[in-house]
Amino acid sequence: MNPMLSAVERKLHALPVTVQLELPDGTVVGPADPKVRFVARDKSALAHLAEGAVGVLGQDYVEGRIDIQGNMRDVMAAAAALLPGSPVDAARGGWLTDLVRKVISVWRHSVERDAKQIEFHYDLSDEFYALWLDPRRVYSCAYYRTPEMNLAQAQEAKLDHICRKLRLKAGERFLDVGAGWGGLLLWAAENYGVDATGITLSRNQHAYVNKLIQEKGLSGRVRMELLDYRKLDESQPYDKLASVGMFEHVGRAQLPGYFAKLRRLVKPGGLIMNHGITAAGLYNAELGSGMGEFIEKYIFPGGELTHISSVMEAMTNGGLEGVDVENLRPHYARTLWAWSDALEARLPDAVQLLQGDQGARSLRAYRLYLAGCAMAFEHGWIALHQVLAATPATGRPDELDNPADLAYPWRRTYMYTDT
Repeated sequence: MNPMLSAVERKLHALPVTVQLELPDGTVVGPADPKVRFVARDKSALAHLAEGAVGVLGQDYVEGRIDIQGNMRDVMAAAAALLPGSPVDAARGGWLTDLVRKVISVWRHSVERDAKQIEFHYDLSDEFYALWLDPRRVYSCAYYRTPEMNLAQAQEAKLDHICRKLRLKAGERFLDVGAGWGGLLLWAAENYGVDATGITLSRNQHAYVNKLIQEKGLSGRVRMELLDYRKLDESQPYDKLASVGMFEHVGRAQLPGYFAKLRRLVKPGGLIMNHGITAAGLYNAELGSGMGEFIEKYIFPGGELTHISSVMEAMTNGGLEGVDVENLRPHYARTLWAWSDALEARLPDAVQLLQGDQGARSLRAYRLYLAGCAMAFEHGWIALHQVLAATPATGRPDELDNPADLAYPWRRTYMYTDT
């Protein structure tokens, strides 16, 4: 028997779910009634299967070199078991790799390149995202405050969780950097009475949110601008600022400058909430076994992961003090499974929206991306951190007495009790 096929058979037999493989010549290997079925149309896909290079195998699926059939939870259980080791360890490099990554990070995040990268992802199709996001189209980690919450409830809980952490008050000027489809922007305005400004690089999101602002009669108090964060006016600092699911697109080399910019955008004593995906490993900007390359190619070009310790270092270098850190990793796993399940339930509609060869590739990529990321968060290969930051301390002795000009109370009680 072919040695590579023998290796594949051994791998498939050891998987926690039953898997059948159909070879390019029509030969079938495995049980007759499997949970997952691979149909290889190219021999290269067999090699990637034998290696356990699941990210490369994902590219084979997107490009039609292999078909993957079965429930996505079963597919991901098989994918996790196929890996030869931790994808976190597989992505670790030495000092030269780190130097090259830093150079690339600087190069790839100009204003023009970032705009094109955001357009690639977020302007795919508003209707497609609406198929599997909650009604507010919140495209970031939800907060399952109670286990029985559905996705829509958990997203509203997340929006409120952020507003509570920021201690938003009526009349305050609030800035949402990377405001998406306006979920947080509108929640803060409608429930906390703030004067809210949001920015995005997505033309689709910009048009969608401005339409919502008009429909809700919020034109005098809420605005959405098509603008890069680096071009924000600093002459009138805001009281509070949030950046949700944004800093992953900034680039590791740019993070100190990014946090310094946020600091300049907030009044002394104000608060900044940074909510974003973080790396599980200290030294990897992506996951190994081809998983990072898959995300870069098909989903988030220019995206880079940073360990929470490096985030805190960059935040400090940017002139901010981290005052509260919360890891929401399992919340994001559940969020992603909710998105994945919703997309799987609406596949015929998605096919109608994403037409042609490119549309079909995009749909296959998103199916793997949502389920694959859910698996990655479950295994702890990536995480999600909310970091609440304040402008630097001034040496005053009354910080614990809740003075009116300092927003942070230095007691967590306010996050969890009704006021």
